[in-house]
Amino acid sequence: MSSLIDSVNPWLLAVGLNTILLGLAWIAPKKLLTPGGLFHAWFLAILIWVTLGWQGYAVVMFYFLVGSGVTRIGMAQKEAEGIAEKRSGARGPENVWGSALIGALCALGVGLINSGFIVPSSQSLVPNPQSLLLLGYVASFSTKLADTTASEVGKAYGKSTFLITTLQPVPRGTEGAISLEGTLAGIVASVAIAFVGWGVGLIDLLGVAWCVLAAFIATNLESVIGATLQSKYTWLTNEVVNIFNTLIGAIASVLIAWTWISIIN
Repeated sequence: MSSLIDSVNPWLLAVGLNTILLGLAWIAPKKLLTPGGLFHAWFLAILIWVTLGWQGYAVVMFYFLVGSGVTRIGMAQKEAEGIAEKRSGARGPENVWGSALIGALCALGVGLINSGFIVPSSQSLVPNPQSLLLLGYVASFSTKLADTTASEVGKAYGKSTFLITTLQPVPRGTEGAISLEGTLAGIVASVAIAFVGWGVGLIDLLGVAWCVLAAFIATNLESVIGATLQSKYTWLTNEVVNIFNTLIGAIASVLIAWTWISIIN
């Protein structure tokens, strides 16, 4: 199966497959994406397939399907309390790139290196830039899925919600709020998608651990940003915070892996 996929022109396969999926999503009764979101997701999916193949595609599709599913957990209750995602969870272009920009840049970096457009120096301090970019790719989506799951489960089922900076009780849905239920659910989600990345061969088992650790660090730092800065700056929207969140996750995973390599060598 894999050899058959590899034998087909990746651009042709990516455009054809994702155009079919776009058409199915367009006519589906329950919308997971807005019309604009559909087009941007189509473009993103083509980029991921061409640069990382079906393996990278599997990771981003897992994030999208699971992330969309957890967003709808307890939707009626969250809408009644005014803490639900806008458009009943349907994602627009800003949501697509807020979640996937860092992952897309990691994938593009791998694609440019593999195609020869960028040739790493033999004197580089980074022994294998492709492997670190792949780790950053998986970690960015591990971080975002952890954040989405922690937030949505916390808003739906969090019994006690605390502001991360003061640990004072706050209402569910407050920016920077955390809950035990949401935190545990976020960890499980980050483990699940990291294992998808391992299962398709993008990262090794140590990489799974680095992704989960990086996701935990980034998700909590994102809560700190939400609690301290987001209300002060109008440009710091949820989508911009998501970009910072996934960037922190990707960088943290790479730094952890690099440190580990330095120690064992």
